[in-house]
Amino acid sequence: MVSFENPEMFWLIIPVLIAGIYLLKKGAKRGLIISRIIVAILLITALASPFILVARITSDTNPNIVVISDETESMEIFSNGSATDLYEALTAKTPTSIVRLTGDSTALGDAIVQYSTGDNQIVLVSDGNSNTGEDVETALQFAKEMGTTVYYVQPEVQYNDISVEIEGDKTVVRNNENQFNLVVTQAMNQEITYKYELYSDDTLISSRTITQTERTKTIPITQVKFKTLGAHTLRAKITPSSYDYDPINNEFYKAIYVIPKPKIRTIGLDVNSPLADILLNLYDVSRTGELDNIDNYKALVIDNTNANTFTEADVKVLENYLNEGNGIIVVGGENAYNFGGYLDSPIETILPVTSKPTDWSGGRNVVLLLDISPSTTAHQTLGDILGNALNILNNEKLRDAYVGVIAFGSQGKDVSGGLQFIGVASTLDSLQSEIEKLTPSATSETSLDQGLAIAQGWLKDEHGEMDIIIISDGGIEKSYDASLKIAKEIVSSDVNLYYIHIKSSAPSQMDSYGNYYAEDLMNAVGGVYFPINMGERANIQFNDLQQTQNQNDTGTLGTYPLIELNTKHFITKNIDIEGSVTGYNDVTPKAGADRLIITNTGKPILTTWRYGLGRVAALTTDNGLGANSMWATELYSGNNSKLISSTVNWAIGNPIEKTGAVVEAPDTWYGTPGTIQLTMYDEGIPTLKLDGKTVDLSLTGTNVYEAVIEPEPIGMHDLSGYPVAVNYALEYRNMGLNEDILNLVKANGGTIYKSVSAARSGIFEEAQTNSEKLVKDTVSQKIYFLLAALIIFLGEVTIRRIKEIKEMKQQEKEIRHEA
Repeated sequence: MVSFENPEMFWLIIPVLIAGIYLLKKGAKRGLIISRIIVAILLITALASPFILVARITSDTNPNIVVISDETESMEIFSNGSATDLYEALTAKTPTSIVRLTGDSTALGDAIVQYSTGDNQIVLVSDGNSNTGEDVETALQFAKEMGTTVYYVQPEVQYNDISVEIEGDKTVVRNNENQFNLVVTQAMNQEITYKYELYSDDTLISSRTITQTERTKTIPITQVKFKTLGAHTLRAKITPSSYDYDPINNEFYKAIYVIPKPKIRTIGLDVNSPLADILLNLYDVSRTGELDNIDNYKALVIDNTNANTFTEADVKVLENYLNEGNGIIVVGGENAYNFGGYLDSPIETILPVTSKPTDWSGGRNVVLLLDISPSTTAHQTLGDILGNALNILNNEKLRDAYVGVIAFGSQGKDVSGGLQFIGVASTLDSLQSEIEKLTPSATSETSLDQGLAIAQGWLKDEHGEMDIIIISDGGIEKSYDASLKIAKEIVSSDVNLYYIHIKSSAPSQMDSYGNYYAEDLMNAVGGVYFPINMGERANIQFNDLQQTQNQNDTGTLGTYPLIELNTKHFITKNIDIEGSVTGYNDVTPKAGADRLIITNTGKPILTTWRYGLGRVAALTTDNGLGANSMWATELYSGNNSKLISSTVNWAIGNPIEKTGAVVEAPDTWYGTPGTIQLTMYDEGIPTLKLDGKTVDLSLTGTNVYEAVIEPEPIGMHDLSGYPVAVNYALEYRNMGLNEDILNLVKANGGTIYKSVSAARSGIFEEAQTNSEKLVKDTVSQKIYFLLAALIIFLGEVTIRRIKEIKEMKQQEKEIRHEA
């Protein structure tokens, strides 16, 4: 396809055409004018600089390599000189440079972005922990887009190191029970024993000796109460019984600010319900059921209330209430949502759901078929196969899907244990781990048909959308006929079939006619063929699941296990939901809403969204007591009851009263600045003092002031009565290997080397292979238009001259004849 560097030159054609038409009307010679117009147009086209892109494959036998060596303080527990040894081995074979990261902070992302130039490849020798600058995932994506491959070399941990951290809310309510988590992390995977001590204002409140085998262990500390308002301190200390490299991270401070019970108002609350027990115990509850003066309350809880309770004027009041930054929770039941006339009512406009009962024919079921035949190692495609699988697993559209993994080589192998719900983080992590462990099969066969047979059995009795995604290097010639037969059966049962074909130099990919077996298979059965090159990731677009309305569905009477769909939300991040509900209000989430808790059939139970500056939560099951039936008794018992308080706390937002001068300041890490905010609700001079020294404030909004502080030393600090804790530097927070970087590197086309020796023997050859790139050169086509113009011009002149000579000869003959 021809393109143009200067397409604006084509505007010159207009005056040429105008001049030509004018001359033709004046009686000029038609042929001459037309030829001149054509010549002029060709010359203008040449001025527009036409060009085409010609593709060619380039390779570099001596690729340019940059070794990024992480030598920050957290790397002291690893063997020294790993990156230097690798650099010396590579520089003897190819142009290699080394970049050393030093100091008490690690900016891996910044280094990757800085040295990703597209004409080089990066070798990263690090623990994978980055605590400042660009996010590593974003940096790896940038490197991939630039055409720079990033390899990760895993250093060897020589010394173990143990760290402790306290997780929990900073702002708590007086006399309420709180839960805090002690998170203890070790650098190695080994058995360790330590004693922890937790102090509240220098009073020991919990102490135990723990034996830990996992890298990270979370120890819940429950029923922690604070009886007085204002600043308090939690301090955790661990004492290892075995070797610990550096004790700097064995102690952790957490600042606590205690406030009175937040004020909330309820409408329709059944005081005998489990919901009421939780609210009356934790909050200062007004049960007037009115909307008057609700601005004095942090949140509004509406319990099992019919839509006709709220007029349009009432909803306007609620909208204004939300726009002031407050929150509303609407609890379901037999008088709410689809049973309470909410559909198309004024109250529904502020809710994150519509009260349309839906009939889900099923969710999404996806089976990944991964080729692990020996050819994937011989042609270096195994890493791309596994990388594409990990990339698909993290697709946002699969967040509430059931996924199974099958590997096929000489035979089909069940990797996942059938279809698994990956909305649970632990299940997703487990599947990713199993995929990463896959190694090539022992025999050379590629039995795709056997993998398809297992997938067919899994999906036989499933409903909803069903997808099978084959990821392979395409060497399926020996099992093609058998695979074709079973693939036709699969597609005929309404299963979508995809084939991600990672092209390599394998001759077995093509038949005798030069066609790819993988493409032939998909064409024959109506599947979708995705050809990609090594290092690329297929972008499969999963459509939103279709839902059909069924207005007769009551949504009650049954047992529906609860599932946390979003475990990273403020409400659910520290809660493990267990149990079931026996009924629910059948609703449909609106666009932009966030489903947090669902049933195993995909029905929303807790859905949230932001409305203006406020927050709205739709709890679409009852208050635990119900009327004729009790739907959600398990939701209000045991650990599950924390879901209610977390939901109300989320709706409240900032529980501190909006009076006087309100300070917000997060705890921070040594050497890491923190941003504080002061809001003046009353008149007065804004002043803050940190440990007695005045803080310089800057006005950033209406009555809002900010400042950046960097308090020292480690320990507790006083900010005009508000507590701020400073802990050990971030560099010492996560010691040891960050296993997340393995998936990130693979997902972006890189390779993992488990040791320096493996990298020394393999990186150079792989870098040579990855240096092969498709280059599109610009080839000018200007000469062809110039030649065409010249030929037409010379042809026209020649023809005209010939005619003139003939006419002259004819005239000479006539003159001689007359003489």
